[in-house]
Amino acid sequence: MQITAIVKNSATGHEVIVRTGDAAQPLSVPPKCPGKGSAINGGEFLMLALATCYCNDLYREAERLAIPIDGVEVEASAEFPGVGLAATNITYRATVSSSASDSLVAQLLRETDAVAEIHNTVRAGVPVELVRR
Repeated sequence: MQITAIVKNSATGHEVIVRTGDAAQPLSVPPKCPGKGSAINGGEFLMLALATCYCNDLYREAERLAIPIDGVEVEASAEFPGVGLAATNITYRATVSSSASDSLVAQLLRETDAVAEIHNTVRAGVPVELVRR
């Protein structure tokens, strides 16, 4: 499955589209004042990707393990020490509201951490290549 994100920005508009396979959808992201780029930066989106991935995967894995979930909160954070420098101290935490036992919820958190695709991508240090058109 291929996942793509497109940002189109000019003095007259700002458009963000995400696509998984053939399913594309717009994402509401405001432009930066005075219109040069996105108001949300890449680091914020990276942390959002980590938090979203883990949240979604918690529900997927809970279903697989037959663990009921009433709600989830995931917070991801990182330090960005300067221009052009990679993030450091990437951490995340999750709270799961469930009628299941603490040990089952702990199992769910561990197993989800092991299969969270965005987390595993960051952990693997996958190369990123600029392809010129």
